[in-house]
Amino acid sequence: VSTQSTWDSMSKRSSSKPAEGNVIRIPPNRYIHVLDNNENIRRIVKGPDTFLRKEHESVIKGPEDMIVLPPDHYCIIANPVVRDEKGEPLTNEYKEYDLKLGREEIRKSEDFPDPMPLYPGEELVKDITPYKIVENNTALVLRAVRDFGGVHAGDKWLFKGPGVYIPKIDEEIEKQIEAIIIKQNQALKIKAIQTTIVKGIKRKAGEIWLEREQGAYLPSVDEEVISPIEGKVLTDKKAIHLKATANFADKYGLRRKAGEEWLVTKDMGEVHIRDVYEDIVGEVKITTLAKNQYCVVIDPVGANGIPQLGKKELRRGEATFFLKPGESLKNGIQSVRVLSEHQSLLVQSKEEYLDDKIKRPAGAKWIIRGPREYVPPVEVDILEERQSIPLDENEGIYVRNTKTGEVRTVKNTVYMLTADEILWEKDLTDEVEELLAIQATGGGFAPVYVTDAGSRTYKHDKPADYKRDKTRAITFRAPHNSAVQLFDFKTKKSRIVFGPDLVMLEPYEEITVLRLSGDVPKKENQLKNLALLLGPDFMTDQIIVETSDHARLFLKLAYNWRFEVDRSSFEATSKIFSVPDFVGEACKTLASRIRGAVSGATFELFHKRSTEIIQDAVFKKDEKGNYSPLLIKTNNLLITSVDIQGVEPVEETTRKSLEMSVKLSIDITSKTQEDRARHEAERLEQQAKGEREKQAIDDEAEAEKKRITLYTYQATSASVETSGRALALAKAKAEAAEINGKAEVNQATLQVNALKITQKAELELIRSRYEAEESHNKAITELEVNTQKELSNIESTKFQKTIEALGKETLVAMAKAGPEAQAKLLKGLGLKGYMIVDSKNPINLFNTAQGMITAPPTMFQHPPKQTHQLQY
Repeated sequence: VSTQSTWDSMSKRSSSKPAEGNVIRIPPNRYIHVLDNNENIRRIVKGPDTFLRKEHESVIKGPEDMIVLPPDHYCIIANPVVRDEKGEPLTNEYKEYDLKLGREEIRKSEDFPDPMPLYPGEELVKDITPYKIVENNTALVLRAVRDFGGVHAGDKWLFKGPGVYIPKIDEEIEKQIEAIIIKQNQALKIKAIQTTIVKGIKRKAGEIWLEREQGAYLPSVDEEVISPIEGKVLTDKKAIHLKATANFADKYGLRRKAGEEWLVTKDMGEVHIRDVYEDIVGEVKITTLAKNQYCVVIDPVGANGIPQLGKKELRRGEATFFLKPGESLKNGIQSVRVLSEHQSLLVQSKEEYLDDKIKRPAGAKWIIRGPREYVPPVEVDILEERQSIPLDENEGIYVRNTKTGEVRTVKNTVYMLTADEILWEKDLTDEVEELLAIQATGGGFAPVYVTDAGSRTYKHDKPADYKRDKTRAITFRAPHNSAVQLFDFKTKKSRIVFGPDLVMLEPYEEITVLRLSGDVPKKENQLKNLALLLGPDFMTDQIIVETSDHARLFLKLAYNWRFEVDRSSFEATSKIFSVPDFVGEACKTLASRIRGAVSGATFELFHKRSTEIIQDAVFKKDEKGNYSPLLIKTNNLLITSVDIQGVEPVEETTRKSLEMSVKLSIDITSKTQEDRARHEAERLEQQAKGEREKQAIDDEAEAEKKRITLYTYQATSASVETSGRALALAKAKAEAAEINGKAEVNQATLQVNALKITQKAELELIRSRYEAEESHNKAITELEVNTQKELSNIESTKFQKTIEALGKETLVAMAKAGPEAQAKLLKGLGLKGYMIVDSKNPINLFNTAQGMITAPPTMFQHPPKQTHQLQY
């Protein structure tokens, strides 16, 4: 009986009602509970039996199915009966079954192989349950529910697999656990819940340890698995930095103190599994030094394993090592300084140091020159790397001696700074920096910008990407025919350089900035430049003058100028810089002279002789009457000529009268030119008109000649056209008649052909229809014949195969079966013959035996009508 069917029967039993009636049939493996109402005693009646209920008895339960325990199954019964040594239930003095009230009993299939009933008072508290199969690497955690056999209630223990757990009433399954597989390079972190002994080692409550043995590990009830720990694989290039959290002996047998840090490398083991008292600070990569590399280790670890605080150790390649806890690299891995012949290093000792038998005091500086390789000792710091500075003839640098403070210019050499020298930066004013930047980027004088008001401004666009190296000697290209003034603040002397030349400033020299007037009329500080152009050049100015009759005029003048310079004398050359703004001063001087001269002349006179009056005011005539240039002796500026570019009255009335006079003059000139042009046009028009009339007459005569020729051609053409039209009409009528005749003949021929084709097509259609019908009928006839042949063949084949399948013996047996069966039936009834007839059916002796077989059931099913029985 399966567990499912047993459970189904139990469900049916538990849900059934007590049987009613006086006679109760109890099937096998079922039972009922009967109550004796007189004695109030319950008893059980087991099947198979027929129970006759007495008047004082009542069935209180059942029939119920007995409990059938399949092999390796059990159930739990509450209030079980007390049994004797043979397993029979016992009764008390009241003849009732003796029960263990409040107790439970586990009934196993081994003890109860036969179906068992529930005695009055017993209850099934746990259904039929299979034994618990505990697989390999698993275990059941069992807990005692009461004291028994030296075990106290609440104690726990393991039932380890593989095996079958047979339950006991004094214990229960708390949970099922599985073994934890400890793989290679792995361990389990385990904590003792209470004091216990594990593998012969006593573990205190709360103690934590590692289980390193590979394989399946099944923790006991006194152990708690915290977590698996993966091992760290150590290689030649990787180590682990560990820190102890308590005093303990590590895996390698070394005593470690709390807070101690150390490295675990591949030399100690290929894999390291962190102990419970170890913290992994991090992974340490191997430090590799090539042949041309070195490093400085700070606080190196000594032979005793303790860091030497404050010390440094130089390590040079080729070498590989791990930095131990507490060690660090100063500036990381550094390359050996390879110095060429144009390189050097400025180094300084941090403490007293012996360098190749040379005693270096603390703070001393010296130069390490190439070519060579250099690795600085731990007592030496490299302050900077220096390069030789190649200087052309027109290049230089400013060098300052740190001991004496002297600054000098070094040029036209390849120079390497000494240990006591540094590059000195020369600062300039913003104006000079801007002008130098403009020239360095290709700019010249400031361009002119005209504002909306009509005034002109001079503005430099300073290059944004220009940056001067302040340690380089400042150079300035003096343009052709120019002069540059330099002043040395240390010697209090100045010098003048004439262009074209390259000016190089000494450390304490400054270049003079020229601020000149510009615009029209002249305004101060409009132009800035470092070089003074010596000319020849010109400058334009606009002034207001007033004549003796109080006519005020605007004069726009241009002055040609140049400097007269005697370069052999310093005093003569220095005079050109004596006037800072020579343009403004010269324009003011000349304007004063011109105003004075114009004030003595009337407007009419000045209008006629303006050039002469202005030149007389500025220049002087020589003996020949020619004008000689004006020399301004203050700065040797020579004015060679004056040009009047425009004269314009200031007052409105004067301007209008002048404009009216000019307009009248222009009108007269214009009218004269207009009359002359009109007379010439009329003459040319008359001449053209006469030529045109003569040409018209000539054209008329020529046209008449051409017209006569045209009329002649038209007459000839009309005659030809008339004769040709009549001939063409006759030919066309003849051809049309011929064409009509041919067309009628062709049409008759085509009609005859069409009639022949139509009749032929109808004949072909009729013949094709008859042929198709004949072929169709023939095909149908052949198909029917073939079908009948196929059916005949199929029936013949079927019958033949049926005969072959049955066989000769089977056919003989079938033939004999009917008569033999009829004979045996009559023999069994003890009749020699038997026949059943009614009033409607005649006697048929051939089918009598057959009717005897099939007729009797009809007799039982239907009432006979009129039956006559004959026995003989």
